Amino acid sequence: MAELERITSFINSLDPGNKPFLDELEKEALKDEVPIIRKDTQAFIKFLMAQNSPKNILEVGCAVGFSALLMAAYTDKDTKITTIEKYEKRIPVAKENFAKYDTEGKIMLMEGDAMDILKTLSPGYDFIFMDAAKGQYINFLPECLRVLNKGGLLLSDNVLQDGDVFESRFAVTRRNRTIHSRMREYLYELKHNEQLNSVILTVGDGMALSVKL
Repeated sequence: MAELERITSFINSLDPGNKPFLDELEKEALKDEVPIIRKDTQAFIKFLMAQNSPKNILEVGCAVGFSALLMAAYTDKDTKITTIEKYEKRIPVAKENFAKYDTEGKIMLMEGDAMDILKTLSPGYDFIFMDAAKGQYINFLPECLRVLNKGGLLLSDNVLQDGDVFESRFAVTRRNRTIHSRMREYLYELKHNEQLNSVILTVGDGMALSVKL
């Protein structure tokens, strides 16, 4: 793990950074101990935005809006982003950030439980970013597949759980065992679901990239 951290640090040292407002938002989030996507994760998402040019994006888990704003900043003007958040303390911060920085009006924030909201959405998304409660990924998956276009991408963050996911369940703390087992179940489903072709990457805290067949 130490060697991987050294490699990641070297790769991150080459990164030119984001647009200035995103770098400032990142500093504020880290200062306030708000979890946001890591540097190498940011670079990977920017690459996917450039390579795929998605027009209709769904984000499950908004927090303070950093990743939604990142995707908005590196996509075409006609791209639309729907993002979901239920944590009441973070919603006002996200709204403030969107009002200030989403100058092209790309982002729509939906407040509430993701499971309830997902059921109300219509198909038509060509990119879904899963970054919500890790133990709920397996429960969100059927609805995400329902609304994801054929050929669309599903990107799931934090799937390695700081290394916990490949440990024995007895090696993780008791309070994390449910998340541990559900994430293992989720990764197995991604690799074995006939609707998906998935690859698991060691980017950030682990990412799974899936294409709907």
